[in-house]
Amino acid sequence: MPRPGSHKYDIKRSRIRDALDNAGFSDDKADKLVREVLRNPRGSTARLLPVVKKYLAVGKRTRG
Repeated sequence: MPRPGSHKYDIKRSRIRDALDNAGFSDDKADKLVREVLRNPRGSTARLLPVVKKYLAVGKRTRG
């Protein structure tokens, strides 16, 4: 998991945030959920949010 403030962390955060925005979450709710998911990607929030779960599954694919 990337450390907060690193370039990888910022990229991952912005991608999840964009997915939540596209799914219709409010700004405050999206920020809260992104923080929670990045702290614990296998926690209850990730299981309950299909948008985030879908993003995390896509993010684990390898190129090729």
